[in-house]
Amino acid sequence: MGDLGRVALKIFFVGFYGLVSVYPSMGNVSWFNGDARVLISMKSAMVAPGSVFETWSVVSNQRDHCSWIGVQCDSVGRVVGLDISCMNISGPIPPQIISLSALRLLNLSNNMFNGSLPANVSKLRSLESLDMYDNNFAGPLPVEVSRLVKLKYLHLGGNYFSGSIPPEYARLRNLEYLSLTGNDLTGRIPEELGLLENLKFLYLGYYNKFTGGIPPQFGNLSKLEHLDISNCSLEGPIPSELGGLENLDTLFLLENALSGPIPRQLGRLSRLRSLDLSINDLSGEIPMEFEELKELRLLNLFMNKLHGEIPSFIGDLPNLEVLQLWENNLRGPVPQQLGRNGKLVEVDVSTNKLTGSIPPNLCYGGKLKILILFSNLFFGPIPEALGACNSLVRVRMGQNYLNGSIPAGLLYLPSLNMIELHYNYLSGNIPEKTKTENFRPSTASKINLSNNRLQGSLPSSIGVFSALQIFLVNGNHLTGPLPAEIGRLAHISKADFSRNRFSGSIPADIGRCKALTYIDLSQNQFSGPMPVGITAMRNLDYLNVSRNHFNGSIPREFASMQSLSSVDFSYNNFSGLVAAGGQFSYFNASTFAGNPGLCGPYLGPCSLSGNTSAVRTQTSLKVSVSSSFKLVIALTLLLCSLVFAVVAVAKARAVRKHRDARAWKMTAFQKLDFGRDEVLECLKEDNYIGKGGAGTVYRGTMSNGEEVAVKKLMRIGSAGSPHDHGFSAEIQTLGMIRHRHIVRLLAFCSNHETNLLVYEYMPNGSLGELLHGNKGGHLHWRTRYKIALEAAKGLCYLHHDCNPLIIHRDVKSNNILLDSNYEAHVADFGLAKFLQDSGNSEGMSSIAGSYGYIAPEYAYTLKVDEKSDVYSFGVVLLELITGKKPVGDFGDGVDIVQWMKKMTNSAREGVTNILDSRLSSIPLEEAMHLFFVAMLCVEEHSVQRPTMREVVQMLADCPKTKPTQYFSPCQNAKEPKKQASVQTSNFLTK
Repeated sequence: MGDLGRVALKIFFVGFYGLVSVYPSMGNVSWFNGDARVLISMKSAMVAPGSVFETWSVVSNQRDHCSWIGVQCDSVGRVVGLDISCMNISGPIPPQIISLSALRLLNLSNNMFNGSLPANVSKLRSLESLDMYDNNFAGPLPVEVSRLVKLKYLHLGGNYFSGSIPPEYARLRNLEYLSLTGNDLTGRIPEELGLLENLKFLYLGYYNKFTGGIPPQFGNLSKLEHLDISNCSLEGPIPSELGGLENLDTLFLLENALSGPIPRQLGRLSRLRSLDLSINDLSGEIPMEFEELKELRLLNLFMNKLHGEIPSFIGDLPNLEVLQLWENNLRGPVPQQLGRNGKLVEVDVSTNKLTGSIPPNLCYGGKLKILILFSNLFFGPIPEALGACNSLVRVRMGQNYLNGSIPAGLLYLPSLNMIELHYNYLSGNIPEKTKTENFRPSTASKINLSNNRLQGSLPSSIGVFSALQIFLVNGNHLTGPLPAEIGRLAHISKADFSRNRFSGSIPADIGRCKALTYIDLSQNQFSGPMPVGITAMRNLDYLNVSRNHFNGSIPREFASMQSLSSVDFSYNNFSGLVAAGGQFSYFNASTFAGNPGLCGPYLGPCSLSGNTSAVRTQTSLKVSVSSSFKLVIALTLLLCSLVFAVVAVAKARAVRKHRDARAWKMTAFQKLDFGRDEVLECLKEDNYIGKGGAGTVYRGTMSNGEEVAVKKLMRIGSAGSPHDHGFSAEIQTLGMIRHRHIVRLLAFCSNHETNLLVYEYMPNGSLGELLHGNKGGHLHWRTRYKIALEAAKGLCYLHHDCNPLIIHRDVKSNNILLDSNYEAHVADFGLAKFLQDSGNSEGMSSIAGSYGYIAPEYAYTLKVDEKSDVYSFGVVLLELITGKKPVGDFGDGVDIVQWMKKMTNSAREGVTNILDSRLSSIPLEEAMHLFFVAMLCVEEHSVQRPTMREVVQMLADCPKTKPTQYFSPCQNAKEPKKQASVQTSNFLTK
């Protein structure tokens, strides 16, 4: 070797030993640089907040990277596990990851990764666990995963993968866990998955929309323990082959379109503990073979088409805890031994045709929490043992034929939150809580004993219900006065005592019920004056004292109750002057009918011989010798006025005949300081402020300074013409409506070509314009919630208290207008019906509602009713929660309701994913409550939606949020995710 070669060799060895001196423990330079440098490279490629990867920096020896966050190494320092879940990481998966050749575990779940797996992911040949749950991955499912033959765990759920499931996944013969839930998968479930002989857990449902049914080949998955293919549009029968899955512990097939009978072969699943086949189209009877399911703890078959009787062996299942069979066509008795196993926690067999008596031992083990039996044909008494079942939380037995008395202690159970016994034949007294009973304070929030045959007086122990919110005893034979203890119900918001025989005066202590929003005392025998203390209820919305014997005057303080939107004083013995102005200006004469002694607005002038002090005072001041002379002068002036009036009318008729046929006619619905000429002056281009489905809107300022909005309607037909279709008469009805949260119609102008509606002007425009415009972020949460409640009150008045009742037909955020104080007013109510009846429906979305707000039933009934309005209002609530428009922000064919159902699972985490990011902070409990109400309103089946009166009640019952329970959307930078949800009970309606 020459001198030059020896010099080069020396330089090489000096460099090598120098490097070893820096990394003294380093054995294999190539793999060390590979794993550590790959992680460093990945760090620079991922977008993560703050200092998530701060530890991914120090490298002084071959094992330093093993202490980095999320990194797991083997004994020689190779990276075998990478868990970077829940770190808010975004962007695509760094392609460098495939260089971690020793990787056995990769967990990327609960982040915001997008795209898909690297194309050559198959190089991770050692990978045994891959978790990509809850990210933003899209496109088809990665086929290359099928080459990772060592995989035992694969979770690709909670993403946006689309297309079909690759049949190549059948190559993963070592797979024990497979979840594809919560994606947008379509097509048929490949039968090849039945070859995964080691599979123990298989989850395929939730938001995926498969065609066809369950592959019979799944019966070959002999090691399967959990099978969940729920909520993914499966059709056809349940394969009898599933009866061969002898290791199956859980079988969930709920919320599909499965049909046919339940296979009797499922009775062979001797290890089965949870069976949920609810919300399908299954028919036939409950198989007798289920008698062998001795391990069964949960049996859910509700919302199907099952018939026949409940087999008697159901009552003998030794481990049964939950039995839900509601909404079927089951008949006959419930097994009388049900509950004798001592483990029963929940029973719901409501909405069937069951008969017989209630099993006496349902609470034998003292664990029963939920008992729901309503809408059946049960008869006989309520078992006395239920009165000592301290574990009970919810009891619903309404709409049956139960008789006898209410068991002692039942109403006062310590954990009871709700009890409904309405529409039965219960008799006797409402039980009193005795002093010897050692119960804890009652937690009941709802008691419904209405429409029975209960007698006697209300017990004074009603005061123990400190948490009570709803108390209904209407439609009974109760007598005596209301106990003063009712004033202890500090949280009560709805009370109905109507249609009884209560007497005496209203206790003054009722004024302490500050949370009351609804109270009905009608059709009783109450007497005495109206207590002024009621006016202290600042949240009171509905008050009905009609058809009693109240007397005296109506206190003026009622007129100042701004929350009061519906009141009925009719058919009593009230007298005197009804206060003008205030809240009373929103009510019409029917509110005060049947009280001959009342006078004032809508009731006519007060009689000189009236019996009020005000009238007596005025009369005494005018009694004098000159009264007769003044009367003569007054009659003379009146006669002259009549003569002049007759002459003026005759002259006007003569002039009218020569006028143009286009002459305008104006009908005022209240006293106005302007006329039609000023209204017509508003119809200028400079005054144009918008255009909607019903017509064009102009803003105008009258000579007295009053601002109005003039709506020029599309041509409907001339007023009074044969083509009017009753429009003028209907407008007269709308003009008489008075409600705080409904835009007031001031006047109606028309000629033979055009109709104009004159409304009070709303300075802040519509909720839709404000919410979805540049100022939407300034509409803070408190204001949004207030608007929701106020708009609900307006719709509630139209649906329940207006005469005649009115269906809006076009509820949307653009038809909720805001005044200068951001108070909500419902607009355009009833116009849709008139436009439809006129036959001029061209281009009118308001005929059946507006796109994005239309209830599902319109597609097959072409009709709308009050529950259609409720659905549309639910969409408005979702707009307030999310800040998003009903359509247009979610892709073609997807509206806000569909998007919301994908983004949430009705849980706290799901709600935070959809909150408007423009809001700085949101009271989380209030947001969840508003979301809960919206979910009820947008139920697919109209019968499951609440009434608007119930919506108002729920919104008024909003929970108070503590300062520590506020949520800021900025705290969660993640985009909304689809969450897979296993819901085994319809909690929204139960």
